[in-house]
Amino acid sequence: MPTKALITGITGMVGSHLADYLLENTDWDIYGACRWRSPLENVAHLLEWVNQKDRVYFEYADLNDEVSLLNLVRKVKPDYIFHLAAQSYPQTSFDSPIDTLNTNILGTCRLLEAVRATEGCDPVIHVCASSEVFGKIPTEKKPPEGIHEECSFHPASPYAISKVGTDLLGRYYAEAYGMKVMTTRMFTHTGPRRGDVFHESTFAKQIAMIEQGMIPPVVKVGNLKSLRTYADVRDAVRAYFMLVTVNPIPGEYYNIGGSYTCTVGDTLKTLLSFSSKKDEIKIETDPERLRPIDADLQVPDCRKFKAHTGWEPRIPYEKTMLDLLDYWRERVRQGGQFLTR
Repeated sequence: MPTKALITGITGMVGSHLADYLLENTDWDIYGACRWRSPLENVAHLLEWVNQKDRVYFEYADLNDEVSLLNLVRKVKPDYIFHLAAQSYPQTSFDSPIDTLNTNILGTCRLLEAVRATEGCDPVIHVCASSEVFGKIPTEKKPPEGIHEECSFHPASPYAISKVGTDLLGRYYAEAYGMKVMTTRMFTHTGPRRGDVFHESTFAKQIAMIEQGMIPPVVKVGNLKSLRTYADVRDAVRAYFMLVTVNPIPGEYYNIGGSYTCTVGDTLKTLLSFSSKKDEIKIETDPERLRPIDADLQVPDCRKFKAHTGWEPRIPYEKTMLDLLDYWRERVRQGGQFLTR
């Protein structure tokens, strides 16, 4: 029997890149949990595999429907689960806190309960939390080496609160039921297929639209002073693979992130430097892009994960940003209408 990996959220940026990584680097069969309405643009290149029923399979499931999750786990009986699905937009969580908490906390609980209720199923499980759990850390309290695993949680959005619950649930199921669950707090990670609600991706999208003459030469921004450490999504999914395959320790939790730190404003400058229109583009603050509270000091200490797995980020920050911009350039060139968000 082939090794089977279940990816919740396979149609998202991270899930689709993880599927790519597993296809290229393993002989595993990949099962992707999808809602019936899940957009498929991130996995369009996988549809031939799906249609031929060759190594990639899409299965219906919804984190808010426990029966669908139980049916999914019983059908697949995976060897590995990468639980990536979530309401993943912090800004949206201010408008939809209940949906965010239900999907991310109770959805994770429903999934873990489905595994626990399925006889003959004992997978290695990756529960994806977020660096947002650490929230708004004052400069004077930030450890010199960055935010480490034992820093206190101070979530600054309903999304962040939901990820605190997700994080604690993963550890609880490992400790209470002996399940092989590990939790990660991935810091900012980006690249091709990044959703346009995130700052670096909306910058890239707006630049691409300006280059094509679709919008005036103005990039709308939120808080440019927030500090971020960036990782490439392709490095991130390699980290997730190593998490579950390099001596996995149930109940452990890790910070993972890149090695390049700068302000959001510096990220915008990098993206603009790649554009032939850079001298024409103006910057304008959009109040709707500002959060009520901002987790504005996201610098990780990843020594624990690196020491355990040997993982190191490989893809340079500049390549990540150029690939992100080129991704949006290609999408804009293909035509169609876009929200100017």
